[in-house]
Amino acid sequence: MSRFCKALLAATLGSIVFSTAAAFDNFSGVGRQATPAEVKAWDIDVRPDFKGLPKGKGNVERGNELFEAKCASCHGSFGESNEVFTPLAGGTTQDDIKNGRVRGLSSGELPQRTTFTKVATISTVFDYIQRAMPWTAPKSLQPDEVYAILAYLLNLQEIVPADFELSDRNIADVQKLLPNRNGMTTDHGLWPGAAAKKGGIGNGGTPDVRNVACMKNCKPEVQIGSTLPEYARTAHGELADQNRNFGAVRGTRTLGPEAARKAADAGTLELATKSGCMACHGMKSKIVGPGYSEVLARYQGQPDAESRLIAKVKAGGRGVWGSVPMPPNGHIKDDDLKTLVRWILAGAQ
Repeated sequence: MSRFCKALLAATLGSIVFSTAAAFDNFSGVGRQATPAEVKAWDIDVRPDFKGLPKGKGNVERGNELFEAKCASCHGSFGESNEVFTPLAGGTTQDDIKNGRVRGLSSGELPQRTTFTKVATISTVFDYIQRAMPWTAPKSLQPDEVYAILAYLLNLQEIVPADFELSDRNIADVQKLLPNRNGMTTDHGLWPGAAAKKGGIGNGGTPDVRNVACMKNCKPEVQIGSTLPEYARTAHGELADQNRNFGAVRGTRTLGPEAARKAADAGTLELATKSGCMACHGMKSKIVGPGYSEVLARYQGQPDAESRLIAKVKAGGRGVWGSVPMPPNGHIKDDDLKTLVRWILAGAQ
């Protein structure tokens, strides 16, 4: 850093301190300065050089227990879940651990990225778990618990053995085994990388885009967006159904209307099977009771068909389709009953 930059930085910091003090003088009785203990409670980030790393230790076995109790509901017992979040582990090889670069990222072979295919610094994972996990109780884990959970994840990723104990003393050695430790570059426009060092601080790295600002006769429409690569579009199922249905940010429809309808049909068929309906009814033909296509043919076009069918299925009956009575189905929840009847009237498949 040049002497000028150092002097400028010192002057800037001095003005901030002065401004803060002046603010408290000008607004007496409004707020107060944070105590050192309060600042320390918030200052828990861990840098890539491990500054800020708390002392502690935890082994894989203990991490397995903690992960099952506090993490598995979202991430799966082995970090494989794709229901709530993308998987944590998987996607790397022993060659990746040896070379420090995940080959599948550049070759496009990975169907989906996991945490350990992307992360370049182990401190990032420790820091995130410590500050933000579990999702329902962030910052509730003690340092030893964070070490243990991270040890378990490292074992799942086959970076450390099953009897390994991770601690503040050996975490730097684990950094040397991360599969994608050499996968991060700072030589771009958002970071003062190698290109910036040639011209001094503040110039930024080499931009990753080339363009010229339009000054006249510009295209009126500007579209900003992002897309999923084709191979990854269905990795999470139907995103539109998994995101909130209000506000500006919503999930894209990844499976398409036809695939979404088939998925819904499959779900309702499973519900019908679990509820005992398929033991007596076929999709097209009679078993004990009528086939669903026969039910549809009788009720189709009737304005009160849904309510009548719901009442009939719930109460049971005899004599309409033959001598064998249909028992009452009070065990089926009202919402499930409505779903089943609507499925039948829509042409159950």
